[in-house]
Parts: sequence; structure tokens; C-alpha cells
Amino acid sequence: MISIIISSVDQMALARVKANIDQTIGVAYEIIAIENAKGERGICEVYNLGMKQSKYDLVCFMHEDVEIHTLKWGEIVGAIFAANPRLGLIGVAGSQYKSLTPSGWHCYGIDAPQIQYYHIIQQYKFSAKEEDLAYSNPENVNLAKVVCIDGVWFCMSREAALFYPFDEQLLKGFHGYDLDLALGINQRYDVAVTFEVLLTHFSEGNFNAKWLREILKVHAKWSKYLPINLARLPHNKIFNEEKRAFRNIIERMWVEQFELREMFNIVWDSRKSKLMSFGLSLKLYWQVVKYVLKSRPSS
Repeated sequence: MISIIISSVDQMALARVKANIDQTIGVAYEIIAIENAKGERGICEVYNLGMKQSKYDLVCFMHEDVEIHTLKWGEIVGAIFAANPRLGLIGVAGSQYKSLTPSGWHCYGIDAPQIQYYHIIQQYKFSAKEEDLAYSNPENVNLAKVVCIDGVWFCMSREAALFYPFDEQLLKGFHGYDLDLALGINQRYDVAVTFEVLLTHFSEGNFNAKWLREILKVHAKWSKYLPINLARLPHNKIFNEEKRAFRNIIERMWVEQFELREMFNIVWDSRKSKLMSFGLSLKLYWQVVKYVLKSRPSS
């Protein structure tokens, strides 16, 4: 039995996904859809409210712009949790490495395809790309232990959900909640990607400056624990990739008109990480200074 919680902004999309769930889930369920079309509540607040209203021992949080293709996926999810007592959270996309450099679950800027695990049919709303089956499973497993997951669809045990609620005090908008959640659940439970549930996501998301600002909040909170390296990437690989990724994010922040204070802060907020040596921090601060001396691009 599964409680399904949805932050709804589109009544037609909600009706479609409700019908899809009913046709595919295969177990007793409840849907708690909280109307939020005007965006008056952040997604963390909405999900915490839905959690308080839920009654079953498994809780699924999902976007409404999806279509699940796997029949009896509720039985599959129940069996996964039953077979893995330490498991707290599963999704359909995630990474075995979480960078110290600010990023989402995908660790953009880190050139290490072996860290990525995902199985999802992706459509595109903000670009002209064709639909594609996004698949990466380096170890060819049904269940891959990861550090973080994508928020499009994920299921939790009630115990794990109560252990680490969504941080609605930190995150007031609609981004960063999945990264923060996975890092929090990882403090006590396992997090994994399942390859036994397939869905289509009708939007790729919009990774704009607003998204990045929420990610920066999450990183300031968790940076002393980062990077987390379940993929066992060698130290020299990590150091070189992180240095390059930091330079890329500093450049992006400069182009997108972030304040210089914010650019300095991404280095400062990482100071407690074992990876952030004195020498690396000086190089990154100097990178920011070089942008200070340049003219801003026109917005």
C-alpha cells in the first residue's frame, strides 16, 4: 500500500496522472494532491503537508507531468523495500558521486560517466530535442546504491520520511529539495536507483539562476560532508575534476550576474571539506578575482 503525494499546478495533468496511476500501480493506494497552481507554497512545504496527511508505510512523491509504463509498479516498490531493510529512498535517476562543487544530482562538470545511474524516457519542453530513452547502468544491476536522486519520482519508507522531513525553512521554492533530501536520508539509510520502474517525464526541468541559488543553499548546508564518493573515483581524478567544475560554476555565476559576494561564498562555504585544501581555495579565490577585473557581459 502506497501513499502518493503530488504538488499540483495543472488540473488536466493531474487527471491524466491519476488515471495512469490507477491503471498501473497494482496495489492499494491513496493520492494526496495539493493544489499549488499559484506557487504560494514551496515544494518542501507542500510535501511535508502531504506527508502529514498520508497513512501508508510507503510514500511516493512525484511530479504530475509523468506517465508510468511499468505495470504493478507498486508491488515492485514494495518488494524492493521488503528485500532491503536498510533502504530509505529510491528513485529512477541518481549518482554514486556527489561533488563538492555546487550541482544537482547529476554533478554537471564532473567527467565520470560511471557515476551515473538512470532509466527514464525524457521529453523536452524547453528545447527542440527529440524524446529519448535515457539509460545508464554501468554495473548492470536492478538496484544501484547512490548518493542522490532526481526528484521527478521517488519512494520512501515512512520511517525514513519521518527521520528527515523536507527542509521548508531553507528551501522556499521548487528546487534543491531532492538533493537535500537524499543527503539527509543518507545519514541513516541507503539511497538507490531502481531499474525496475520506467516512466516518461514530459519536461526536462529549467536549470536557471533561480535553480542555482537553491542549490547553493543546499551546498552551504552539506559541504563539510562532500564530496561523497560511492563510485570510488581515485583522489587525483576527484581533485582535478572538482577544480575544473568549480571554475565552470564561477564562470556561470559571473555570466548570470551573481553578486561577487555569492561567487566568493561558494569557496568559503566549502572550507570544511577535506578536499578543499588551502592551495585549492587560493586558486579558486584568484579565479573569482580575475572575474572582478573583467567587464560583465550584457544581460
